[in-house]
Amino acid sequence: MPREQGPAPARGTEVIAVVAHARKTLGGGLPELRRMLAAQGYPDPLWYEVKKSRKAPKRARAALAKDAGLVFVWGGDGMVQHCVDALAGEKAALAILPAGTANLLAANLGIPADLTRAVRIGLYGERRSLDTGTVNGEHFAVMAGAGFDARMISDASRKLKARLGRAAYLWTGARNLMLHRASAVIEVDGKRFFRGRVSSVLAGNVGKILGGLEVFRDAEPDDGVLELGVVTARNPADWARVFGRIVTGQPAKSKFVRITSGRRIKIRFDRPFPYELDGGDRKPVRKLKIKVHPASVTVCVPPSGAGPQPSGPS
Repeated sequence: MPREQGPAPARGTEVIAVVAHARKTLGGGLPELRRMLAAQGYPDPLWYEVKKSRKAPKRARAALAKDAGLVFVWGGDGMVQHCVDALAGEKAALAILPAGTANLLAANLGIPADLTRAVRIGLYGERRSLDTGTVNGEHFAVMAGAGFDARMISDASRKLKARLGRAAYLWTGARNLMLHRASAVIEVDGKRFFRGRVSSVLAGNVGKILGGLEVFRDAEPDDGVLELGVVTARNPADWARVFGRIVTGQPAKSKFVRITSGRRIKIRFDRPFPYELDGGDRKPVRKLKIKVHPASVTVCVPPSGAGPQPSGPS
């Protein structure tokens, strides 16, 4: 159950900002978003556009400096992650406009890739306090991973995703099934959990990944802990068995998977290993320090049991 959840403030009572990835599309595009907000009583929101998601935190902080109480984020998981990193610990709420390829946080929270409905959720939905995790000090809201998933994400170029959509990850994933494993020592809440060779390590704040597949059955984004999965698969045959268990909802029953949960996770690799945060690849590192931050970000979510939402723009 969420720690804190309630309705959005009344229309027109707070400053609204938009932080948008200018290269992402959804519905009628950014001009349509402007029209929708104007029709709902916000003709002149704070407006920031970026061409690269890594520039989003600066714009989100600029919105906070101008007392924004609600920040609409237009883009994919990487764009949302960068804004979460800026908004974590702040009072402003984040409203997701899922204009990316995977949109994993939106999917886990029930926010549709439909502009009209997503705007209504931002303006009239409930506001839920969620946990975030940090990896080496940088916040994430969905999952952080090292190894296989990081290489899969880094190999999926913008051009490939534009051509294949989500299938781009299937293509690059297949290419990395023989990824050379690394030796790792993993501690969870101060106790050794694993030592050996790994092909992938995944820390999750939510349960579902691409395609709606559930990898962490017990994951809740407001339970104060992160789920941890360690995969030791060596080759395509091993991975096929892992994916088979995931499809049937029983990843923990695979002999190539170990799962636990905790608040603090330390990972040491024997060589620089690639990692990612919410779909954004990062440079390889030898050490990862992962920590949960309970109830650290407020996100607009669909109303639960509140009846029909107010009618939005036509």
